[in-house]
Amino acid sequence: MKITLNNRPESFDKEKISISQLLEFKNYTFRMLVIKVNSKLVKKDAYDIFEIKEGDDVTVLHLVSGG
Repeated sequence: MKITLNNRPESFDKEKISISQLLEFKNYTFRMLVIKVNSKLVKKDAYDIFEIKEGDDVTVLHLVSGG
């Protein structure tokens, strides 16, 4: 499967993966993430069930707070 992740091409050996699996594969460990798939916001409680498919455009943003 080929997708675009943060404006870069990525390939995976599966036909579909969940957002949780993507975060694990790419080793994203930040607590505060915003994820969009094809410009649609995906809520955190849907990460396990939302499936990323061939050709999807995925954006993972790390939110940083502080002063």
